[in-house]
Amino acid sequence: MRVPSLPFLLPVLHLCLADADYSERLDLTPLTPSTLLASFQFRSNASLQSYQQQHFKYIPRSLGQILQHAKTQELHLRFSTGRWDDESWGLRPHNGTKEGGTGVELWAWVEADSDAASFARWTTLNHALSGLFCASMNFIDSTRTTRPRLTFEQRGDHAQIPREHLYLLHGTLPREVVCTENLTPFLKLLPCKGKAGIASLLDGHKLFDASWQSMAIDVRSLCGKDGAGCSVEMEQTVDMVLDTERSKRPRDNPIPRPVPKEGLLCNDSKAYPQDDACYPSDVTRGQSWTLAEIFGRPIQGSCLAANAYGKARDSVCLHVPDERETISPPHAIETRNQSGACRCYALDPAEPFEMVLSHLGPQTFNAHASPPLYASRSITGHGQERGGVQTLLTNPSSSSPIDFVYFETLPWFMKPYLYTLGARLSTSATTDPNIVREIFYRPALDRQRGTQLELRMSVPASSTVVLTYDFDKAILRYTEYPPDANRGFDVAPAVIRLLQPFHNATAPSPLEDEPLPVYIRTTSLLLPLPTPDFSMPYNVIILTSTVMALAFGSIFNLLVRRFVGADEVEGWDLSSTKAKVKGRLLVLKERLLGNGKERKDQ
Repeated sequence: MRVPSLPFLLPVLHLCLADADYSERLDLTPLTPSTLLASFQFRSNASLQSYQQQHFKYIPRSLGQILQHAKTQELHLRFSTGRWDDESWGLRPHNGTKEGGTGVELWAWVEADSDAASFARWTTLNHALSGLFCASMNFIDSTRTTRPRLTFEQRGDHAQIPREHLYLLHGTLPREVVCTENLTPFLKLLPCKGKAGIASLLDGHKLFDASWQSMAIDVRSLCGKDGAGCSVEMEQTVDMVLDTERSKRPRDNPIPRPVPKEGLLCNDSKAYPQDDACYPSDVTRGQSWTLAEIFGRPIQGSCLAANAYGKARDSVCLHVPDERETISPPHAIETRNQSGACRCYALDPAEPFEMVLSHLGPQTFNAHASPPLYASRSITGHGQERGGVQTLLTNPSSSSPIDFVYFETLPWFMKPYLYTLGARLSTSATTDPNIVREIFYRPALDRQRGTQLELRMSVPASSTVVLTYDFDKAILRYTEYPPDANRGFDVAPAVIRLLQPFHNATAPSPLEDEPLPVYIRTTSLLLPLPTPDFSMPYNVIILTSTVMALAFGSIFNLLVRRFVGADEVEGWDLSSTKAKVKGRLLVLKERLLGNGKERKDQ
């Protein structure tokens, strides 16, 4: 047998190592003594050539064919619920790049020759993703679609496509409720389908019981510096903030009940007037949990945890100081960071992994970075005709101003007046022209498109900017109201992108090869609109239907029924009938008379 020469084996070995790859990682970060941040990251890679030839290995065929059919070069899809507490939890995970607004948020770069062609492919993409993820993305029509100019930047390399043929489209569904129906197809995109690896911890009962959660899917193409060696990368991310005490509550006993006296943890440093008194010390004792208590089960082995060289990679990382006491199985390989703030574990593919964070020893936490900007938005005014929006933007830095892009998408029935747009410092009553540097405004068209507003702003150091504008409320047709019309209409959250790098930003994880920009999203708004009395149409319909039924029944009866005389009926002998009736009457008369005579005799 002839052995191939070494120069022939080198290209083959290079292709094997550069082929499709898969990696996953779970980061557990205690934020406060009662909250835990769990970040799941799954990354799949494939060469651009194999992707274009539809040779799918780790990138799922169901999603890859949709993107190829819709000519989508870059995709970003978000499912989010809850509200991130900036003041208590600090900077958002992944600097907010993997987070979306409440409900469903989607933006993509589509290759097309014109605006009309790009929107047609955008519609095709929405309908296909709607069926794939069991969501209502088919309702992202022209009224919910915008074309941002300043807010979003390409994360992939698209040098092979002319810039004028790439169109960015953005859509939101703030009313969408994220549930288990969206999680199941999300897990089916993974190589192990949630049966092994860190994905085995993703249970719908735990995920949607979290205080805040976000699911993200990002697909982009990456190339080398010289434009060679291009690949397609798909990254799936799940972030959740769990309440440790609520998560440890057993599923068969979900209703909280008083803890028995012997199960209370009391603070012994305080004086007690009676024996039955207790000052709880749960918070002072710190967090104490296991993976099975938090997620309901341990990690079921690993899923493709080895790299191209056969070496096991770190799959689970716990971000706590080194002095915190943890217990892990002996078959897991532990690696500690040089900074002393993180420890990671490489899992055994055939053994379940369970980890315990003990309450014994020093109860310390890593200091989390503060966000570079605080933002809150609310609706002002009263009445059914007009209203206003007020946004508070606070710069906590005491030394430098902060520049950012502020992006809002408003529904067409919310008609803002641009001349009422004003930005001022909270300490001043007059508008400051130096705050808003640039404005991009695209007005709405009734029942055709919404309002798009992008502002490039700057907030001075240690200052709070108040951004306000007024709007009118449109009157809808009665068929355009949802079933719960009195609840109000959801307005998509505002998106904020910082323009300069943030020095306190969290360092990228090993799955992230480049610094991430900082994105912040406000909460969604609930807009009340003039709502007609829907009971009156139903009352009119019921009354009208009753009158019509009575009139129609009577007329139909007169038109259809045939009236004939009794002597005209065939086989009907009137004389015999009269004789029978007369005989019956005589018999009845005799009985009555007979009973009367018997009573007199008695």
